[in-house]
Amino acid sequence: MSLILATVTTVCIGLMTGTEFAVSAFINPVLARLDDRARLGALRLFGAKLGFAMPFWYGLSLVFLLIETFLFRHRPQISLLAAATAIWILVIVLTLLFLVPINNRLVKLSPDASPQEALREHKKWDHLHRVRVAALTAAMVLFLIAVHI
Repeated sequence: MSLILATVTTVCIGLMTGTEFAVSAFINPVLARLDDRARLGALRLFGAKLGFAMPFWYGLSLVFLLIETFLFRHRPQISLLAAATAIWILVIVLTLLFLVPINNRLVKLSPDASPQEALREHKKWDHLHRVRVAALTAAMVLFLIAVHI
């Protein structure tokens, strides 16, 4: 059971972290090369699609991390797992407080709206997103170290 759970947790948080990394490292730089209106249209589409899936994925990842932490509660790795879980929780809270509101404004933006303000909003979102990617990566590394000790 432990190996299966560790594998499922690794896949879940690994794919989540990889997806968030891909947004930051590949998707946003490509979108930045589009003209403003096309870029905003693409941001709306990505924001809606990922904004729908990500809450469930973040929640499922957290559930797996909590289960792993509970199962390892009497082992030396507990501090690493607790740190990984705490980082994941912090990421979720900061996402809900800062990134989701910006994403929601971008998704609801009218195609006829002036792009300057929206692009400033996206620049702020992108900066916060990079911090999120770093935190998710740290949580994933801590988790992987803990389950492989």
